[in-house]
Amino acid sequence: MTALLRTVLAALTAALVSIVAPTSAFAAACATDPATPKRQLRGMWISSVANIDWPSRTGLSVSAQQAEFRAWLDLAVAKRMNAVFVQVRPTADAFWPSTYEPWSQWLTGTQGGNPGYDPMAFMVSEAHARNLEFHAWFNPYRVANHADPSRLVSTHPARQHPDWRFAYDGKLYYNPGIPEVRDFIEDAIMDAVSRYDVDGVHLDDYFYPYPVSGQAIPDSAAYTKYGGSFGNVADWRRENVNLLVRELDQRIHTAKPHVSFGISPFGIWRNSGTDPLGSRTSGLQSYDAIYADSRKWIKQGWVDYLAPQIYWHIGFSSAAYEVLTAWWSDVVKGTDVQLVVGQAAYRAGASGQEAAWQDAAELSDHLTDNRKHPEVAGDIFFSAKDVKADRIGAMTRVVNAHYSRPTLLPARGSASAPAVPVISSATAVSNGVQLAWTGSATSYAVYRVNGTPSAADPCAFADARNLVTTTRQKTFTDTTATGSAYTYYVTALNRTHQESAPSAGKAVGSGGGGTFSVVIDNTDAGFAASSGWGTSTFSAQLHGSDYRFADPVSASDPAWYQAAIPSAGTYRVEVWYPANAGYNSATPYIVAASGGNQTVTVDQRSGGGQWRVLGTYALAAGTYNVVGVSRWTSTTGYVIADAVRITKV
Repeated sequence: MTALLRTVLAALTAALVSIVAPTSAFAAACATDPATPKRQLRGMWISSVANIDWPSRTGLSVSAQQAEFRAWLDLAVAKRMNAVFVQVRPTADAFWPSTYEPWSQWLTGTQGGNPGYDPMAFMVSEAHARNLEFHAWFNPYRVANHADPSRLVSTHPARQHPDWRFAYDGKLYYNPGIPEVRDFIEDAIMDAVSRYDVDGVHLDDYFYPYPVSGQAIPDSAAYTKYGGSFGNVADWRRENVNLLVRELDQRIHTAKPHVSFGISPFGIWRNSGTDPLGSRTSGLQSYDAIYADSRKWIKQGWVDYLAPQIYWHIGFSSAAYEVLTAWWSDVVKGTDVQLVVGQAAYRAGASGQEAAWQDAAELSDHLTDNRKHPEVAGDIFFSAKDVKADRIGAMTRVVNAHYSRPTLLPARGSASAPAVPVISSATAVSNGVQLAWTGSATSYAVYRVNGTPSAADPCAFADARNLVTTTRQKTFTDTTATGSAYTYYVTALNRTHQESAPSAGKAVGSGGGGTFSVVIDNTDAGFAASSGWGTSTFSAQLHGSDYRFADPVSASDPAWYQAAIPSAGTYRVEVWYPANAGYNSATPYIVAASGGNQTVTVDQRSGGGQWRVLGTYALAAGTYNVVGVSRWTSTTGYVIADAVRITKV
């Protein structure tokens, strides 16, 4: 594409910005790299039942549970994932203070035992802080992994309504054929949806129990009572599941239209030998075995996405991965339902698995096969502990081959894109380039191109090769920037991931000949404070992930910001703090100027959430404590230490 044509396209993009984002307008005309897709769901399941993933065992302290969960989220970020699917109702119980069901035994070891905090609120907050989507995963019908109702807490609905349950294969289940049961399950799920800022509701593959030879599901009485209009019990059972799916879809989107609803069914709907609409497979048929008509859910539009568990290797004789991926892609084609693939990370390199799973390339080859089908919108890996184990390097291979760049989540629905953000600053600092921008969106995407083009090339945004990060913050430090000249762009995304046009570009040279500027946040290595300083995320005006606070005392006890000043000279010192009417009106800032310490008092009751200039000072070269926040003030209210910026002038 010539420079002239690119300029013309850029002008056309600006003219069309109010109609459509340029990435969608020009993607078809741009050469894109399938290894760096613009949009892709990348998730992992975090399973709580039987303490498979989290918590690792029952009875952990609150701090230990929370530390474990943060580690799972950090793993997802490290693998460049963008979503987690967390099991919050594993056995007719709850990982939140539900008004319908008891606290889960997998938290404390005792069903109904209060864990001492609200896990759901904590998990959603921590996921969003990392810009990960949080999908709340519910198992609809399973009551217990045993068949003894007396082991349930006395207030459990399955004990209070014995007619709602049945035992099968040594487990307890709610009876899907009883309308009151369906209403109750929906109410229990909607309790979480209405009270928490979840991004999705996710059901797994457990509907009617998987069949066991010689055992019959004991629901004949319910069929007699409620199944009169059906010619056989199988059709009635399928309709019971269909009603749950259809009604949940309606209730979720009525309450919160932005919340995604999806299901991860068994990988085979029906075999073509049974039904010409089925797949060229010969395995268990979920339509017949567990009464899950997953194909109908797609065709009726009752789900936003389906994530079939295609847990078999490429070339597997009875259920080949590539055969099923093609079949499911064909089913969703022409619908508004997205297809993501459930991937068997638990098989890769595991003892006892087939030879194909001992090949480190198997999982990666699955994602390569996905590229044949534009309908495949991403993958979810089961489960977190297997992603972490990375046996035979299988997950590392997936990340290196397919997740080398960040990516945006697939857009859902037809909401309007947010307003275009504005980059307010782009500054070369000692560890890269620091950006700040303004906007009013849910999240933002930061792009970087080499050089300083006079106009944005629409093709720069057609895939993720120039995407540096996505974030819910309005500041970002690009630590991967070197000494080259770059131009940065920021786009805004709403809750369902519609993307704005890119901002005006901001050119900057990182390091080298650029103006020295460094930002030290309270979470950086250059910050130090005593135990008298607490940590808070109370104010939305914070810089970074949190800030520090302390009561005034008749002693300095400063929080210090250390910086490496490259040469003696004049420097502008700025501070960032969240403001609040209850904070200190005369917080002392200390600047270690070359002629002696200078103290400036700042009213932290106002003017927060932005850079505020303390002044310009002569600073000596070297690495030392340059700026401090003192506690020695006679005025009341917390003194706040958040971030400092030092720039040579």
